[in-house]
Amino acid sequence: MTIRCLAVDDEPLALDIIESYIRKLPFLELVRTCSSATEAMQVLQSEQVDLMFLDIEMPELTGIQFLNILKHQPLIIFTTAYPNYALEGFNHDAVDYLLKPIPFDRFLKAVTKAQERLQLSSNHAKAPAAPAPAAPGPEQDFMFVKADYKTIRVDFQDILWIEGLKDYIIIQTKDQKIITLLSMNRMMEKLPSNKFLRVHRSFIVSLQKIDSIEKSRIRIRSKEIPVGEVYKDQFLKWVEENNIQ
Repeated sequence: MTIRCLAVDDEPLALDIIESYIRKLPFLELVRTCSSATEAMQVLQSEQVDLMFLDIEMPELTGIQFLNILKHQPLIIFTTAYPNYALEGFNHDAVDYLLKPIPFDRFLKAVTKAQERLQLSSNHAKAPAAPAPAAPGPEQDFMFVKADYKTIRVDFQDILWIEGLKDYIIIQTKDQKIITLLSMNRMMEKLPSNKFLRVHRSFIVSLQKIDSIEKSRIRIRSKEIPVGEVYKDQFLKWVEENNIQ
């Protein structure tokens, strides 16, 4: 699979570095480099782009503002010199967040993650759509989902979190990852509302599996999950209701 890339940054040196890294990897193809969001918008209207390396701090239109007006966006890897944008970046479902100066090994790790996402999306687009999981009854503590051409039982008590990636979701249990073609909204309809809560457009968490909470991030085992602005009030209400202090 060849990944068509667009690099957007107002710093020429930063663009040169990204371009040189892209040309080192045979599975990446550089479509264009752009010095502004408006220039990038024109490219996206005329070219197929799978992955965009996007700076955040740019004149006229920041990277975040640019994404907010895009109707259809490719996968995003943010590139910036400012670590304080990390949470906002992941709220836009970014594949990764690279801090300048970007070492090649860190760049390679980020594009490998993008390659995995695109490969999963391609594989599941070819597979037959999964049926919606059976609605749990009053005493039901499990559901069935379609994955890898078979129907798998998933016990609610085994689910740690659920992650949405465009047209499919990943159900992370204590033992395995289950990938199925379902929307996050459809999945929320089937989960018991007293045990699960959507905390981000890309994440549903098992409330019983939360290990700690720090600012706008949830930790379950080694996983850090962001809390999106849209879902923050509901989550903080749950935290307050379960806080003994």
